[in-house]
Amino acid sequence: MVNLNAAERNLMDVTDEDRLRADMYNFLGLLLAGPPDQMVLDQTAGLSGDDGELGQAINGMARVARITKPAAATREFNALFIGLGRGELLPYASYYLTGFLNEKPLATLRNDMVARGIARSPNVYEPEDNIASLLEMMAGLIVGRFGGAPASLEDQKAFYNKHLGPWAGHFFADLEAAEHSVLYAPVGTVGRLFMEIEREGFRMLAA
Repeated sequence: MVNLNAAERNLMDVTDEDRLRADMYNFLGLLLAGPPDQMVLDQTAGLSGDDGELGQAINGMARVARITKPAAATREFNALFIGLGRGELLPYASYYLTGFLNEKPLATLRNDMVARGIARSPNVYEPEDNIASLLEMMAGLIVGRFGGAPASLEDQKAFYNKHLGPWAGHFFADLEAAEHSVLYAPVGTVGRLFMEIEREGFRMLAA
């Protein structure tokens, strides 16, 4: 008899479509959490999409990843998100929604995290409303990573509409067009299109 832990049992309850959604959230979160190393670049280079708009964007991202070296990816990441004092972009919900860091959107998110049993990682020092963390949280809700069953579509919709929907698409569009974006330009395209698909899917849920 095989003993499965709670996370493994939850994953068995997730549809293939939702697993793919969670994978996309996780992958985008990984690319935005820090500069990709060679392994992540190789994984990105190996992706392939279909003939749809998102699929073509994934193919474009893979093409750029094939010719990107880790050192160049690190320089680009630093220019975009760190810089001297600050990077070209500030990937935080509070900033996009209020123009300032550490504002009400962050407090609202922290309340939701407590209610859902989501704990901040001890080795992460950035505010929790950064795009990478929110994408990771969304993936975790889909597959039930936070100690409970996978979140219902209604619950996913509520989290998305409150914490990602109002600003993530704008962020990805800014990333797509940023002066320092090379590898991250197609990442921005993929993220923007994926957010549009998610928004439309949740909108249809109410129909």
